[in-house]
Amino acid sequence: MVAHEFVKSLRQHMTEAENLLWRQLRGHRLNGEKFRRQQAIGPYAVDFVHFGAHVIVEADGGQHNESPGDERRDAWLKSQGFRVLRFWNHEIWNDTKAVLEAVLTAVEYRQPPLPRPLPREGGGEQEGPEDR
Repeated sequence: MVAHEFVKSLRQHMTEAENLLWRQLRGHRLNGEKFRRQQAIGPYAVDFVHFGAHVIVEADGGQHNESPGDERRDAWLKSQGFRVLRFWNHEIWNDTKAVLEAVLTAVEYRQPPLPRPLPREGGGEQEGPEDR
């Protein structure tokens, strides 16, 4: 788990791109949708998340260029049912409208949750009276 103090520190020290994006996402400003910033999800902290739609939005600087850590992180988050959208900082600064449109499209799509596995006990097909 990510420590509460670490996440709090991330909120207090957001990058310029994160601040720009947060001004557009906070307070239900994006079509009434609710986002949270700098949230802990399992062992990771994500920049922004819409829990209802299971969408995560990441603002990436140069340190994320072809990062194997990001690939592992994204794979884990996807295994938990989240869609991960990544935008370079320059995209957020130079084309904020297109970034917000992509985020809204992802949120409005609302993927169905991952199917739950059948319970081990009694999870198989049962014989009905007509099968006997």
